[in-house]
Amino acid sequence: MRILGIQVLRGPNIWSINRKKLIQMRLDLEDMEQRPTNLIDGFRERIEQLIPTLQTHRCSKATAGGFLLRVEEGTWMGHVIEHIALEIQTLAGMDTGFGRTRQTKTDGIYNVVFSYLEEKAGVYAAEAAVRIAEALIDNKEYDLEHDIQQMRELRESERLGPSTGSIVDEAIARDIPWIRLNKSSLVQLGYGKNQVRFRATMTEKTSSIAVDIAGNKDETKRLLNDAAIPVAKGVTATTLEDVHNAIKTVGFPLVFKPLDGNHGKGATINVKNEQEAIDAFHYAKEYSRRIIVERFITGYDFRVLVIDHKMVAAALRVPAHIVGNGTSTIQELIDQENTDPRRGYGHENVLTEITIDRDTLDLLEKKNYTLQTIVPKDEIVYVKSTANLSTGGTSIDVTDQVHPQNIFNCERISRIIGLDICGIDIMAQNLTEPLTENGGVILEVNAAPGFRMHLAPSEGLPRNVAAPVIDMLYPPGKDGRVPIIAVTGTNGKTTTTRLIAHIIKNNGSRVGFTTSDGIYVQNTLLMKGDTTGPFSAEFILKDPTVEIAVLETARGGILRAGLGFNKCDIGVVTNIQEDHLGISDINSLDDLARVKSVVIGAVKPSGWAVLNADNSHCLKIGEKANCNVAYFSMDEKNPIIQAHCKTGGIAAIYENGYITIKKGDWKIRVEKATHIPLTFNGTVSFMIQNVLAATLTTFIWGYKTEDIRTSLETFIPSAAHTPGRMNIFKFKEFKVLVDFAHNPDGFNGVKDYLSTIEASEHVGVISGTGDRRDEDIIETARIAAQMFDRVVICQEKYLRGRTKEEIIDLLMVGLKAVKPNIAVTINNNGEDCLRDLISSAQKGSFITILSDTIDNAIHKVTHYLDKELESKS
Repeated sequence: MRILGIQVLRGPNIWSINRKKLIQMRLDLEDMEQRPTNLIDGFRERIEQLIPTLQTHRCSKATAGGFLLRVEEGTWMGHVIEHIALEIQTLAGMDTGFGRTRQTKTDGIYNVVFSYLEEKAGVYAAEAAVRIAEALIDNKEYDLEHDIQQMRELRESERLGPSTGSIVDEAIARDIPWIRLNKSSLVQLGYGKNQVRFRATMTEKTSSIAVDIAGNKDETKRLLNDAAIPVAKGVTATTLEDVHNAIKTVGFPLVFKPLDGNHGKGATINVKNEQEAIDAFHYAKEYSRRIIVERFITGYDFRVLVIDHKMVAAALRVPAHIVGNGTSTIQELIDQENTDPRRGYGHENVLTEITIDRDTLDLLEKKNYTLQTIVPKDEIVYVKSTANLSTGGTSIDVTDQVHPQNIFNCERISRIIGLDICGIDIMAQNLTEPLTENGGVILEVNAAPGFRMHLAPSEGLPRNVAAPVIDMLYPPGKDGRVPIIAVTGTNGKTTTTRLIAHIIKNNGSRVGFTTSDGIYVQNTLLMKGDTTGPFSAEFILKDPTVEIAVLETARGGILRAGLGFNKCDIGVVTNIQEDHLGISDINSLDDLARVKSVVIGAVKPSGWAVLNADNSHCLKIGEKANCNVAYFSMDEKNPIIQAHCKTGGIAAIYENGYITIKKGDWKIRVEKATHIPLTFNGTVSFMIQNVLAATLTTFIWGYKTEDIRTSLETFIPSAAHTPGRMNIFKFKEFKVLVDFAHNPDGFNGVKDYLSTIEASEHVGVISGTGDRRDEDIIETARIAAQMFDRVVICQEKYLRGRTKEEIIDLLMVGLKAVKPNIAVTINNNGEDCLRDLISSAQKGSFITILSDTIDNAIHKVTHYLDKELESKS
């Protein structure tokens, strides 16, 4: 078997609108296409033995063991690999269960699709599943545990930490979108102008001064002490002389910890003599230049969490420890403790596995113990000096037991330090009494405190501490989204996108939009290129100045990675025409419509689908839409339009030369087509369709017809407003049209326009695109022959797997089929081709450059036009 490709889908896609995180693996079964599982001796037994948990997979049998029964009856290896990929992710702590395996139109080639939680682990699972299947087929030993551990490590390196993850999960539950901004914990909640950012548990509201204070334990203690908050007595040391002075001043027992440390790193507790103090000092120096030396306070370690200056949770933290049984060594007891199903690798479970480090060995040494010591029955031996969960500690929820005075003081502390989210470490016998009465003290205040101990305590009630964070960042009335209008279809996407953006901008909103020629905010080009995929959409949604997004959404991006957004307010489908067929398993217009319908599937139920009523495939999309539907049509007598409006529906129609909104039986004329520059005096039907789509979209969004009319009148077809879309350059003796029409429907649209243009000679510059079907390349040439007197073929680029000669031969077939004697020139150098055309143009001729055949054609034609104007002056 051979993996032909692996794609990571991150948004709504052709396999699922709601399951956004999918791996799509294109797999060639090769000779296994002829060998289903029932023809492989012992396969059922071997796969069940290697992965016994596959017994839980129900598959199409809808019962436990259903998948294994399918294996016994006979199923193809792509299906088996799908289930293996899902199960090994589950075994690695990523429980996910959606999968699909579908054969393509090519024998033996399958798309194996399954869900993932962490991207790199999902890709690894795809590759590993194929290796596992091959080993099972060949009856070879396979180290499954190695793969599972690799995926665990990938999971831990990629996943959000439990604190960050809990905030993201709470945001998702409230329908607030999110974007991960780096490989660690920097996250954006919301889109555009409504975004907020946080990192771990520090938010954009967190004061940098407060973080600086909390990071300086000495400064923190001074401020709290000045505010009558009980703190541990201590000093700061940078030299051994300071340590000796601290011993005299504070007295044993002592605690040493780095001034700016965290997670208990470098800390040593219960230091009882001078040598231990020296050792503890040097250990802490590995983490900080300045060391806090404090009196060791006996009691219990508590953490109180305060968010937005309100106490939300409190936990008793217990350092990692073992309990002796009189027969087992400390090492054996640690190993036994790590078998607790609640413990896992990294943050995968409630508790973390206990590891042995210097801190462990130091604690044992103080008791004259080693890892081989057998501990008396019921004796508790602490193997970590701090109670951090990341080092194996446990937590017990005590939120409901905190005395009101302690709550009051903790909330005061958050304001004294200035932290919107803070964790307060307290050493006391309990929190049920005021600290002033039981001798408890504040040990330190933490910026970015971990939430894990509160989210999933070892004992007691879990607390949803992420909820108050979202309450703080998104108080009632604050929206996390900006409106999204997504435009898709075969032809007209870019012009429609630009016209919608123009109308929105003219009505006072800051608009960000993506097109096939670049990314824009307002009218500023921020990134040049074909930017119609999910990454370009995300670019706009990450921009904090954007108030509304208009996103051209092309077939390629949807197939490659899914949509760049989870839902939109309006989805527009301009048309479904033959283009890109035979690529990426899209072989028919029905296949293409399925891709484009992903946009409509992502429209929220209260949103709108704007569809072309003159296109049968758009009508099919409309029938399945789970949102409001509005149609546009070039024919007011279109039966779909009549039936739709009869039931109170909204439509845009072209009637009596007007762009008109129809609501029920009412007509609202917006503007005459001849007054709209984009329609070229009403002569270009496909531009009229684009105007209808944009007018309908902005009308249902709520703009007034008079405001839409003004925008339609000021949108000029030019290299500035519509680059590559019907751009006409008027030279003294001739004219040049540049249009990026690249498929039969686009060519026909240009042909209709040229039929209205009188010229001494119509000259066309055409090329083909190598990844299109033979019949598509031939058909564009046939249409070219119908509209041009003379043709220049300039096949400079877009070979895509073919030779220039192969594409030119196909173009010649189409040209000669219509006009056997048509004059054809072949010049595959764009610079030379354009220079020859300009220099030899006849008076009154009309030159049309199609399909982006000449690189930077607009720029180059503009250059020649400027030179002509300069020569006149």
